[in-house]
Amino acid sequence: MNRFGFLLARTLRQEAPLASLSLSEEALLARFATERIALVGNARSLADAAFGEEIDAADLVIRLNRAPMPAAASHGTRTDALALATSLKAEALDRLAPRLTLWMSHKRKRLPWHVASRRGFYLHPRAEYEDLRRRLNAQPSTGLMMIELLSRSRVASVSLYGFDFFDSLSLTGSRTAAQVPHDFPAEAAFVSTLLERDPRFRMRRQPAS
Repeated sequence: MNRFGFLLARTLRQEAPLASLSLSEEALLARFATERIALVGNARSLADAAFGEEIDAADLVIRLNRAPMPAAASHGTRTDALALATSLKAEALDRLAPRLTLWMSHKRKRLPWHVASRRGFYLHPRAEYEDLRRRLNAQPSTGLMMIELLSRSRVASVSLYGFDFFDSLSLTGSRTAAQVPHDFPAEAAFVSTLLERDPRFRMRRQPAS
């Protein structure tokens, strides 16, 4: 599909042509199989930690949205996959150079051509977004969508960094929890239940000093 065909399909909300640009979910999950994954969230509290080397030692490093990396010592340097629910300029995406670029948002009108035309592009099915939204009774965050997706894969392990469910706000903005459309207590409960039942997942937080 060329750019014109993409823009037409996006304008007319034609899901099938857009999905034709995407890896299948089966193919994406196969990429995660047997991998030790670092999923890096954007909580401000991560900037005070020293997990950079540990993050970069993972088999696959997944970051979210604008993928802030204020320091290598706290955040590491690699971005193997980027999960997006917001537009990112082509130059910023090229600097991160992910092998996989995942559009997790249900808002197709925000999907840019420079994302959809990348090799390793994945379009998250709207039906799966809607299912998770019903379970939370709120719009799921990009991070939670990735956690849920990874839970259905055959990963060896998933270490979660920079997830404090907005207690320390986000590195990419100044909004409070009340100003974003997510239910963070519900997301925290979802992840807590997953950690209890799935030993592949672990939460990595800096010990209190």
